Amino acid sequence: MGPLIAIVAVAPAAVAAQAKADPVALWHPLIVEASARFGIPVDWIYRVMRAESGGHALLRGRPITSPKGAMGLMQVMPATYADIARRYALGPDPHLPRDNILAGTAYLRLMYDRFGYPGLFAAYNAGPERYAALLRSGKRLPEETRLYLARIAGDTPPGVPAPAFTAPVAPRVTLFFPLNRAPGQGDSTSISAPAGGLFVPLQGRSVPPK
Repeated sequence: MGPLIAIVAVAPAAVAAQAKADPVALWHPLIVEASARFGIPVDWIYRVMRAESGGHALLRGRPITSPKGAMGLMQVMPATYADIARRYALGPDPHLPRDNILAGTAYLRLMYDRFGYPGLFAAYNAGPERYAALLRSGKRLPEETRLYLARIAGDTPPGVPAPAFTAPVAPRVTLFFPLNRAPGQGDSTSISAPAGGLFVPLQGRSVPPK
């Protein structure tokens, strides 16, 4: 067996071994694409996917879906996926790995622009409306969300997202809308839409520690 043939023969085995050790690594090219598109650090996407699905697209031979209906590698809820899919021209199948990763990363970006770091992770887990209500009331986060936040956020963020991105597609009906702001307090993201949706951002955002 020549050197080139040997390399070609060994490469699939190496990839398989890496995927077995960390299934999330199997999706690295798609994660890098989503990171570049939405300005979210690769490591953040890794953390969320690892917590949400462990990098497994299937569970007992079927597309992975939570008891609450969250779907795919990034465990995106149906209504959230539908809205993001309209915005970014994603396909109709939320379980398709590429589209699911893009949708989950877009959602992370929206949560970051509204809640900053590490609040984006709490909002991703608990839901932005619920998280915003908890912040306003001063009530303690649910134990599940506290554990999720501690597991994903860690001590120090690995990077700071790029400035707010521009949406290539603006849907006629959207789930996301900003609260009324004082003059000069523009939303940090350019993809907010008119009122009438589900997700309510807080004013301003915190800046990730460096």
